[in-house]
Formats: sequence, C-alpha cells, structure tokens
Amino acid sequence: MYQSILTPVLILVAWTLVMWLWMYATRLPAMRAAGIDPAKLTEKSQMDVLPRKVRQVADNHNHLHEQPVLFYALAIYIHLTGAGGDTLLIGLAWGYVTLRVIHSLFQATVNFIPVRFAIYALATIVLIIMTVNSLMALA
Repeated sequence: MYQSILTPVLILVAWTLVMWLWMYATRLPAMRAAGIDPAKLTEKSQMDVLPRKVRQVADNHNHLHEQPVLFYALAIYIHLTGAGGDTLLIGLAWGYVTLRVIHSLFQATVNFIPVRFAIYALATIVLIIMTVNSLMALA
C-alpha cells in the first residue's frame, strides 16, 4: 500500500475532506452566532465578520485546492509513466503530504505567517524536487 505514489494522493484527498468537515463544523455555528443567513449571502466579504479562528480553517481548506492540484497531476503523471514505484519519489510524495497536513494544522490553529510560510516553502521545494526528478527521467 505504501509502495505506490497514489497512496499519498489518497491521503491528501482524505485530509482535504477532513478540513472541509472542520470548516463547516466551525463556520455554521459562527454564522448562526453572527446572525448570517446563508441564503442571503452574495459575496465572500460578508463572511469577514466571522471570528479569525473560523476564517483560518476556511482559508486553509481553500489553500488545499491550490498548489496540491500540481501535486495530484504530478503524482498521476509519475504513476502513468511507470515511475510510481520509485522509492525516492514515494518518499518525497509522503513528505509533501506530511508538510501540507502540518501546514493545515498550523494555519487553522496558530497561523503565525512567517512559520506557516516556511512550512509552505518546504512543501514547495519537495514538489520542485519531484518535478525536476521527473523531468530528468525524460532525458
């Protein structure tokens, strides 16, 4: 199971759904407390009255639909080219997923931006290494 590049993909998808649950578990009660009627919302800025802790979870859920899309595409590419069993690439994929989970937990709780950015940057470096490795395999 851990010997496939697609397993980390599955775990990151599952983690994204955990963050979705966390987002609504905090957002819906906060909206009720703020007197926000979801049926009357017309733009995202109307949610700015929600507590920062609630918005941080929602922001992270959105972030999990940004750069990880590149990870998903790259992992599928690696799998389809037959390199999906490469130990280095699998380790890097697990590293990327681990860093994204840490990033999520940090953003949803502490959210000190310099540290959060460092975690994000490390994850990006892992993604770059995976990409360069895949490009070098073309040669």
